[in-house]
Amino acid sequence: MIPLRARGGHGTLRAFATSLSASMTQPTPYERLGGEQKVRELVERFYDLMDTEPEFLAIRGLHQPDMARAREKLFLFLSGWLGGPQLYVQKHGHPMLRARHLPFPIGESERDQWVACMARAMQEVGVEEGLRERLAQAFFRTADFMRNRAG
Repeated sequence: MIPLRARGGHGTLRAFATSLSASMTQPTPYERLGGEQKVRELVERFYDLMDTEPEFLAIRGLHQPDMARAREKLFLFLSGWLGGPQLYVQKHGHPMLRARHLPFPIGESERDQWVACMARAMQEVGVEEGLRERLAQAFFRTADFMRNRAG
């Protein structure tokens, strides 16, 4: 066992304890969003927009005609991703996002459509601005990781 002083002393331990304490008292994005009901509302609005708005046609084309299964999976995934219950993991195991998206041609255009659709859905369901901005950045990073083709 390495003594605490060798790893940075009491200041490091104190900083860690302060950080841990703060993270335990801060609400998760899931809680800030409004929990299960609001996550469900966000997912429903996201797929409704995808299903009806011409600017999201390319990403709509990557989905089955009936998107009920996609809606449910995104709800389950986002619940855990946002810091709520790990519903997706409990039901389907590890998300393996990249592997699950490899069969679909995802480039910058599809990434940007997905992010724009989610940003609009967040705005329309009333996600507060600060949280919406943080989530938009995180969604962009995640969507960018899904890219599997140029352009």
